[in-house]
Amino acid sequence: MFRRVINPFLLLPLTLSINSVNVLSSETKNYIDNVLEEKSNSTLIDYQEIEKLILNNQELKSLQNLVTSASFNLSSQISKRYPSLDFQANGLPKHVSGKQYNSNSPTLKTSQFTANPSLNIRWDVIAPLRGSEIEIAKTNYKIAENNYEIKKKDLIQEARIRYHNFKKSYQEIQNKKFTLDLSITSLENAKAKLDAGIGTKFEVLEAEAQLSRDKQSLNEKKIEHEINKISLKEILNIKGDLDTNKDQTLIGFWNQKLNKNINEGLDKNLSLKNLILQKSIKKSQANSFLAQNKPNIYISNSLSSTFSKGESLAINIDSDKSGSYYTNTISLNFAWNIFDGGQNKNSYKSKIAEAEAEKYAYENLKNVLTTSISKAYLNLKLNEEKIISSLKEIESSKESVRLSRLRYDVGISTLKDVLVRQSELSKAKSKNINAIYNYNLNLDELERLTFINISKNCLVGSNTKIKDAESICNI
Repeated sequence: MFRRVINPFLLLPLTLSINSVNVLSSETKNYIDNVLEEKSNSTLIDYQEIEKLILNNQELKSLQNLVTSASFNLSSQISKRYPSLDFQANGLPKHVSGKQYNSNSPTLKTSQFTANPSLNIRWDVIAPLRGSEIEIAKTNYKIAENNYEIKKKDLIQEARIRYHNFKKSYQEIQNKKFTLDLSITSLENAKAKLDAGIGTKFEVLEAEAQLSRDKQSLNEKKIEHEINKISLKEILNIKGDLDTNKDQTLIGFWNQKLNKNINEGLDKNLSLKNLILQKSIKKSQANSFLAQNKPNIYISNSLSSTFSKGESLAINIDSDKSGSYYTNTISLNFAWNIFDGGQNKNSYKSKIAEAEAEKYAYENLKNVLTTSISKAYLNLKLNEEKIISSLKEIESSKESVRLSRLRYDVGISTLKDVLVRQSELSKAKSKNINAIYNYNLNLDELERLTFINISKNCLVGSNTKIKDAESICNI
C-alpha cells in the first residue's frame, strides 16, 4: 500500500527534468543575461589560427618597427666603408661693395659679385673604429630579430592560454547549468513530498538554498566567460565579437623524453642566444675603445673654385669685368691619438668585465629553463593521470546521484544526501575540465620552451593500438 502511494514520486524526476529547461530559462533570465546578450557579428576562430591572428597584435607590430630600425642602422654603418662626397658654396652668389680711402693715394672702390663652390671627397682607407661599429650593428640587428621572435612566441603562448581559458569557462557554464537542473529537480521533489505530507519544510528550504547558490555560481561563470572573451579579443586585436568551437578536447600529445626536451630547449632558446650576442657586443665595444688609440688614414680630394664679376679695390669699377680660378688638392692624411691618460684602456677593461657578467647570466638562465622544462613535463604527466581519474570519478558520481535520488524517492534517505552527491558530481566534472585545461597549457608551454611541435598522434611511428583503457591515448 505504501509503495502505491509514493510510486508517482518515482516518476517526478523524469517529468521535472523535462520541464527544468523552461524553469531554468524563466528563473535565470536576469540582468546578467540581458547584459551578455548584446552581441555583434562574431569572428569564428580555432586553435590553429592563433599563430596567424597574433600578427595583428600592436605590441608585436611595434617590435617589427624596431627590427626595421636596426636594419637601417646596419646599412648606415656599412656605408662608412665607401667614400663621402660634400658640396659647399659660400655665397651663391655673394656681392661685396665698398670704398678704401687713403690720403696719399686715390680712393679705391669695390663692387663685385662672387661665387665660391667647392667639392670635397673623403675616403677612410684605414678606420680602426669602423669594423667594431659594423659588427655591433650586425649583432644588434640579430638581437632585434630574436626579440621579435621571442615576443611573438610569448604572445602566441599567452593567446593560447586565454583561448583555453575561454573554452574552459564555457565548459564550466555547462557544468553549472547541469548542476542547476539537478537542483531544480531536487527542489520540485521536496515540494511534491511536502504537499503529499511525507516531506518536511526544512528539506524545501535546504533545496531552495542550494538552488540559489547554484544560480549565483552560474552567473559568476557567465561573467568569467565574458571576461575571458574580452581578454582573448584584446591580445588578438579583434574589434568585433568572437566565438570558438565549444568542445574542450586535448590539443595533442607529447611523445618526447625529458632529456630530449631539455637538450632541444637549451639548444634553440633565443634568449640564451641573445645573451651570447650581448657578450659579443660588449667585446666589440671593448675593442672599439682600443681602436681609438690606433692611427686613422684617409684620402681626401678638395676641388675649390671662384667666379667673380665686377672689380675689387679699383679706381673705376668695370661692371662687365669677370674672372675665375680653381684649385684641386689631393692628399693622404694621417691622424693618431697616441696618449689619452689611460681613458680608453680603462673603458676597455670595463666592457670586458661586463662581457664576463653575461656568462653568469647565461648559466643562470640555463638553470631556469631546465627547471621550467622539467616542471612543465612532470605536470603534463600528472595531468594525464588527473584526466583519467576524473573521468572515473564522474562515472562513479553519476551513479551515486542516481542511487541517492532513488533512495530519497522511496524514503530511506534524506535530501541532504542527494545534494551532497550532486555537489560531488559537479566537482568531479570541474576536476576533469581543469585537468584537460592544465594538460593543454602544459603542452603549449613545452612547445614554447623546447621548440618541438605538439604531436597529433599519441604514439609516433607506431600503428599499434593502445589496449590499456586507462591510457591518455583513448581520451
